[in-house]
Amino acid sequence: MNLMTICSLILAAYLLGSIPTSYLFGRSRGIDLRQHGSRNIGATNALRVLGTKIGIITMIIDIAKGFFAVYVSKLILPDIPVLYLIFIGLAAVIGHIFTIFLKFKGGKGVATSAGVFLALAPAASLIAVLVFIIVIAISKYVSLGSILAAAALFIYELIINLSNSFQNYEILIFTSVIFMFILIKHRSNINRILKGEENKLNFRGKK
Repeated sequence: MNLMTICSLILAAYLLGSIPTSYLFGRSRGIDLRQHGSRNIGATNALRVLGTKIGIITMIIDIAKGFFAVYVSKLILPDIPVLYLIFIGLAAVIGHIFTIFLKFKGGKGVATSAGVFLALAPAASLIAVLVFIIVIAISKYVSLGSILAAAALFIYELIINLSNSFQNYEILIFTSVIFMFILIKHRSNINRILKGEENKLNFRGKK
């Protein structure tokens, strides 16, 4: 295994994850998302400030950043160990959360994490997406959907590992790390939900 290639893929994944999708869409309209709505440069704030269409496109691109960081790495190195793929996926998520292009202040990493796990653990990802959709449909809280989807991902991998004597422990550890990341990034949202002050999802047209 070529260590230089691995390091290059990790760096490329970080830079790919760092692309501030919603910020760029906002700037193209003369809007700095860091000054509007929740002031976050994630897809949810893009949806609220820039409209449903841009918000959905932003989410798709952010998911793609995580997915292709892992998927392309597997194409380049077909025999790459899963642990290295995890490092590459983590680099993409860290890039999204701490983007080098905006003084290391980025989004919350949910969509990019979803893309990473879609490439690493498709079955678990589909369950997490289902939980995400159901929670949002019932509560209208994107933040709650994100947190519970991450929790579902971790629980699924925990159950799988308990049943196979922890043969996939690397992915289990990775899901726990991502779950903690998402909890930490959503701590203000959790406080607002408990106080009944969290904004609910409101689809609207182009601004």
